[in-house]
Amino acid sequence: MRLSLVSMPWQLLELPSLAIGILRRCVARTRPEAEVTEVHAAMDWAAFLLAESGGALTPHDYTHVAETGLHHGLGDWVFAGVLHDDDRWREFELDRYAKDSGVDIEVVRRMRPYARPFVERVVDEILGRDPDVVGFTTTFMQNVPSLAVARLLKQRRPAVRTVLGGANCDGPMGAALLRNHRFVDFAVRGEGELAFPALLEHLTAATPPVDVPGLCWWDGDRPVANPESAAQVPPGLIPAPDYTDWQRALEASPVRTFVEPKLAVEGARGCWWGEKHQCTFCGLNGSAIAFRSKGGDTVWEEVSGLVERHRILDLVMVDNIMDMGYFGNLLPRMAASGWDLRVHYEVKSNLRPDQLDLLAAAGVVHIQPGIESLNGRVLDLMDKGVGGARNVRLLRDCHERGLTVSWNYLYGFPGERDADYASVIEQMPALVHLQPPGGTIRIALERFSPNFERPELGFAERVPSRVYDHIYDLPTEELADLVYLFDTPPQGIRGAVEARLHRAVGAWRAGHAGSSLVVVADSDGELRIADRRHGWPVRDHLLRGLDVAVYRLTERGRTARSVLRALVEQGWEASEEEVTLVLAGLRERGLVYCDGEQVVALAVRDLPVTSWAGAE
Repeated sequence: MRLSLVSMPWQLLELPSLAIGILRRCVARTRPEAEVTEVHAAMDWAAFLLAESGGALTPHDYTHVAETGLHHGLGDWVFAGVLHDDDRWREFELDRYAKDSGVDIEVVRRMRPYARPFVERVVDEILGRDPDVVGFTTTFMQNVPSLAVARLLKQRRPAVRTVLGGANCDGPMGAALLRNHRFVDFAVRGEGELAFPALLEHLTAATPPVDVPGLCWWDGDRPVANPESAAQVPPGLIPAPDYTDWQRALEASPVRTFVEPKLAVEGARGCWWGEKHQCTFCGLNGSAIAFRSKGGDTVWEEVSGLVERHRILDLVMVDNIMDMGYFGNLLPRMAASGWDLRVHYEVKSNLRPDQLDLLAAAGVVHIQPGIESLNGRVLDLMDKGVGGARNVRLLRDCHERGLTVSWNYLYGFPGERDADYASVIEQMPALVHLQPPGGTIRIALERFSPNFERPELGFAERVPSRVYDHIYDLPTEELADLVYLFDTPPQGIRGAVEARLHRAVGAWRAGHAGSSLVVVADSDGELRIADRRHGWPVRDHLLRGLDVAVYRLTERGRTARSVLRALVEQGWEASEEEVTLVLAGLRERGLVYCDGEQVVALAVRDLPVTSWAGAE
């Protein structure tokens, strides 16, 4: 059997396809005689644009679309004309959408004329290897590019079997992809480590794949969707990825000079928090939210093997949330390696300072902690299990350790009130020295999220997102099964408060560079804080006596009552009124942040250099 594994745009250029890397290993393990080739078409598309446009469309333009185009359907639209065999496909609809949404579509309009010759080139390359089976990995905006290639493949060589898999095939989406695109022979719903090799066995034996859980296939002209399995792939059966061909392709590509390559590594799947308290807006885990983790020793063997093989020290751990057990095994081994690793990890935001120290020692320089908001009540509406003051403390503690933090300020939750944002907006100028949100975003309605699965949470009305109007030509009922994003009447804050939030975050982002609030002297009787924040007077705050004691107690985050109890334990004769007055004075000077009853100190104890390629 000859097999081609394809990753179409818009895979990020600096990362290999984890799906292809893993499936390559799975096929080698189950069918060692198979001839497997890889087509890294995302990389090829960026190089094609660069060459054919005479340098006018660069890999930076590619990356801009890949990182920002999903919620506007831009990457899919570029290839939709090829899929529908109409180079002017839905231009009017996109123009109208862009005007209504304030989205810049100049780059994708310039890219679109190159889509058809590129798809033809990809098909020529694939058929030149005479494959029996062509498998496409599809996540986010890889749907239409993959469908466009699959359609032309079947036109030119009907005997080739086309298989789609990945996150875009999860649940009802895979069945809808298959039944609405006859040139797709199979769609693998869910994890592919067991299902894909089982499908290949059936293709070899020419038997119907009735026993492959979750598989969608054609029985003559009738689409079949096998029942999905409740069981999930055990971590021990998930192999380390093989990135040999990807690295070889990257080193030979003109794209190489535009990117700093990173290795995608997987230690765990699912979300241990989401198993019990799934964040209401999040649908990223799809139908596989149950948390499973490889042991720390196993992950270290994979990490060290990949680093030694590829000589790349930048790692992106793709886990949706870090296994807390890794603080006891994996991270110490990374720290002891002596390698100058630069690692990205998704974590929960309630990490302790000693845990952050270990992350930094292990080479973790970039975390995505899911902060989302700085108001405890809104965070409760999200079911985040953490408060606003704790999130601010994390920003402060990460800044001290040189950890870059990626986060967005989310809003639009059913039940949120204007008052939930008034105090946050008022205090944002005091946070200007800490890492700001990457953006201010009204939440989308995502398939698989609790907001989607439970209409009673507030999003009972929903239709497929308008962005699909310029991508597909399908009836609404089919789109409702096929797509990931949905339009729904907005909830939560609107109007003046929404505008104030956007302005406040914008001011935070604009004033962050060069801002600092640092403890420069701390003795028994006094504490000096140098204030060099944008928008604040240049001054040093000198705290003495009770002010010093109260401020120190808020560094961990406390309520006023907790501060008072601790003061009494320290021998202070202080009243609740005195503590309240001190805290009010500290807040007025922007030295503490208050979220409800919780108060946290804002000055950092050090100013390290923060570095991460591509960070905000």
